[in-house]
Amino acid sequence: MKSSKSKSYGVKSGKKVFEGYNDERKVKNRKEKVEKRLGYLDYSKDFKKKPNEVPKKYLNKIITADSLDLLKKLPDNCIDIVFTSPPYNFGLDYEGHNDTDQWKNYFGVLFEIFDECIRVTKHGGRIIINIQPLFSDYIPSHHMISNYFFQKGLIWKGEIMWEKNNYNCKYTAWGSWKSPSSPYLKYTWEFLEVFCKGNLKKAGDSKDIDITGDEFKKWVNAKWSIAPERDMKKYNHPAMFPIKLVERVLKLFSYENDVVLDPFNGAGTTTLVSHILNRNYIGIDTSVEYNKTAKKRIADHKKNNLF
Repeated sequence: MKSSKSKSYGVKSGKKVFEGYNDERKVKNRKEKVEKRLGYLDYSKDFKKKPNEVPKKYLNKIITADSLDLLKKLPDNCIDIVFTSPPYNFGLDYEGHNDTDQWKNYFGVLFEIFDECIRVTKHGGRIIINIQPLFSDYIPSHHMISNYFFQKGLIWKGEIMWEKNNYNCKYTAWGSWKSPSSPYLKYTWEFLEVFCKGNLKKAGDSKDIDITGDEFKKWVNAKWSIAPERDMKKYNHPAMFPIKLVERVLKLFSYENDVVLDPFNGAGTTTLVSHILNRNYIGIDTSVEYNKTAKKRIADHKKNNLF
């Protein structure tokens, strides 16, 4: 039996013709049309290009501090990649942090920190935010954060869907049952919003690339199926992302020896993976206890990999 592609009718030169659903739609003179639309060039802003070094007292350190205060001490253009997951304002029990604030206050503080992240990121560097909207409040945090970076002149590189496969919502938890009055939509994924500063292309030495061909082919598909962190009780933290998620982000978007910043470092997964993957790092958190955990995780890895 011969296989066949799905087809549909179309019209060409006034006649009905078959068109394959599986055939990619071709755009003639694509390059010229892209240039005509201007794309991100119409929105992105110019940033200073001269890089600076991170002061040694901050490099490869996990620091107990208010992120906004500490970031102001860093020079412009000294960070290669920011990867972080800020508190979502869900009402979780973080140590030393109020996770139930009015939304205007929440975004006000968050955007001040993001302003500093933009300033310290190098030209061509990346800022990647892991975020989940609070659907019960109908606040699209991922859109609001993306729009903020967009308005600040950064280039939207893309959005990654982190499929967690943790379907555990009750059908009638917040919305109506069997009624269009107020159905509540449930999600099993979170978002990674990816932005570039000044240039889509990041400078780096080819010898510092550590992603394999198979990893690259798999990970540029922007839906990542990764189980959530299972050891949050072990580290006494209510909202950790898994090691595999950080590994993919750092290998896909940074080089070895780059400087990685996490201004909401929590229990230290970003800094741990940065250490494992031969990146430099700066981790900041207000919690003394979380920072102890983050430092211990790196110390344990060093101890277990001496030989």
